Amino acid sequence: MSAKNILILAGDFVEDYEIMVPYQMLVMVGHNVHVVCPDKKKGQTIRTAIHDFEGDQTYTEKPGHNFALNASFKDIKPENYDGLVISGGRAPEYIRLNDRVLEIVRHFANTNKPIAAVCHGIQVLTAADVVRDFTLTAYPAVKPEIELAGGKYIDIAMDAAHVDRNLVTSPAWPGHPAFIREFLNLLGTTITC
Repeated sequence: MSAKNILILAGDFVEDYEIMVPYQMLVMVGHNVHVVCPDKKKGQTIRTAIHDFEGDQTYTEKPGHNFALNASFKDIKPENYDGLVISGGRAPEYIRLNDRVLEIVRHFANTNKPIAAVCHGIQVLTAADVVRDFTLTAYPAVKPEIELAGGKYIDIAMDAAHVDRNLVTSPAWPGHPAFIREFLNLLGTTITC
């Protein structure tokens, strides 16, 4: 297996598990992973939030960890990356307002490179207008945005993932095993034991 270059888009109050686990899993299998945030540089940190499912009408939110960025947003050239991950949490609601973020997402969509988005990360995809005619999933509160953007929302278990062409989506962090497995499949990564 040759190492792939993966880009992760994030921002302050990204969901803790949704940044930490994909980053660690992708590095673990040997890929080069850069995590960036608009207006931040390599070595700066972003704050995370832990979202949990505790029987309320929606998730609860607690302070998470600080996550150190390992690349500078301004230096990113999407053509140098083989795949894109968009983490969820609260970050997607505001990083999607950044025109460069949307350009980066459109590059991956227009070149059919693998894209993985989890939970509210799908908000970045809808803002970039790249879900038209795709079936995908997200945290259920994002369903109206998917449909307004021309996608078809599918309701799946929180621990599942869905693939349509070059796009893998999952409703939330409990789906990480399936989500990462499907993203690795799209990247052509094989793991032998």
